Amino acid sequence: MSRSGRDAGKRVKTARGRTASSTRWLERQLNDPYVKQAKAEGYRSRAAYKLIELDEKFGLLKNASRVVDLGIAPGGWSQVVRKVRPKAAVVGIDLLETEPIEGVTIFQMDFMADEAPAALEETLDGPPNLVMSDMAANTVGHKQTDHLRTMGLVETAAHFAIETLEEGGTFLAKVLAGGTDSELLALLKKHFRTVKHAKPPASRKGSSEWYVVAQGFKGR
Repeated sequence: MSRSGRDAGKRVKTARGRTASSTRWLERQLNDPYVKQAKAEGYRSRAAYKLIELDEKFGLLKNASRVVDLGIAPGGWSQVVRKVRPKAAVVGIDLLETEPIEGVTIFQMDFMADEAPAALEETLDGPPNLVMSDMAANTVGHKQTDHLRTMGLVETAAHFAIETLEEGGTFLAKVLAGGTDSELLALLKKHFRTVKHAKPPASRKGSSEWYVVAQGFKGR
């Protein structure tokens, strides 16, 4: 405890073989209130609160009945959907293995694979009214390259949403600092009534992530 009587935060001893960056990450995890809350409430990751906060602001889940979760692992977003809309049909996809979630169909495959979109569509009994993406490309350490790779995923997700969403539907996707690039922004504004950017409180201040929220799909 600090002199003020408040917990000054846990410090992690630097273990042999552990890098300084991994030590800092572990300290953040141990002292992160969202991580603690996620454990207490049974969510698999702190990312669940990003969706909860975005939903509070934009009403994303209000009418969600058929949902596609792109980059589902470890499953926090789908857990939130199932809690808020227990009757919603949910399908998710990720390269990483994801532990089963009741009421959610999960594909372990590359969303960029030719057969992925059809697999997702065929699982739902009708067009989705919410397509959400928390995908980010694996980083290579080169800022510009990492940005381009992640935005490539966002663009593919946007085209999938435009091809599959029912009228009035919503598209939510993680983007990086600077937001959606001009071409993609123009595409979204063409097909959705409102397009906004937001950074939920659960997103770490030092993180470069933002979210684009496109609502009121106009149709193809």
